[in-house]
Amino acid sequence: MAIRVMLVDDQVLLRTGFRMVLAAQPDMEVVAEAGDGAEALEVLRATRVDVVLMDVRMPRMDGVEATRRICGGERGRDDGGPRVLILTTFDLDEYAFAALRAGAAGFMLKDVPPDELLGAIRAVHSGDAVVAPSTTRRLLDRFTPMLPAAGSEPRHRELDKLTDREREVLLLVAQGLSNGEIARKLVLSEATVKTHVGRILTKLDLRDRVQAVVLAYESGLVRAGGGGL
Repeated sequence: MAIRVMLVDDQVLLRTGFRMVLAAQPDMEVVAEAGDGAEALEVLRATRVDVVLMDVRMPRMDGVEATRRICGGERGRDDGGPRVLILTTFDLDEYAFAALRAGAAGFMLKDVPPDELLGAIRAVHSGDAVVAPSTTRRLLDRFTPMLPAAGSEPRHRELDKLTDREREVLLLVAQGLSNGEIARKLVLSEATVKTHVGRILTKLDLRDRVQAVVLAYESGLVRAGGGGL
């Protein structure tokens, strides 16, 4: 079945451009559009959507608040709801980081090449996260000072659930390394790394590696600049 996509952006021309790109894909369908977060929530109550492409800066209700409500269950649906992919102009946008903390599954720039955008939509739909490692590092290095102090409770205690190897993998994930890069660094197979990441997410009750990165910084496992404790 086609991935059902919703476009949320206050610029009509941008929505038109994205719709044209998506309409050319046999596995995607634009089923709804909205000009701001408040309208998006209204539409989602009556429309089944798999992935929401969400702008950040919009009138009435911005993308951060809309993402928080969508991911927090204010959808009027009981099927798990859509996944949110943030699309914004600046890769160091504090609002985009706030949206990731609010539950967004990914973060990309609006000028991303079409192939990368399509790949990101498919990845998010399949349950993965799509924040590029380099973007993850820059984003978190800049905004970590806004997070609770390193080692703050109770987030620090959550890491006690992990084995030493899992903490090591989480540290590398938080530093922006892909599964392949982690495998090479730890001399493991990529499948083994993927298994470790899955166990980390399960033990810490996290949705994806984006939330894992945020937790690693909030707990003090990683500090701004990418260094581990």
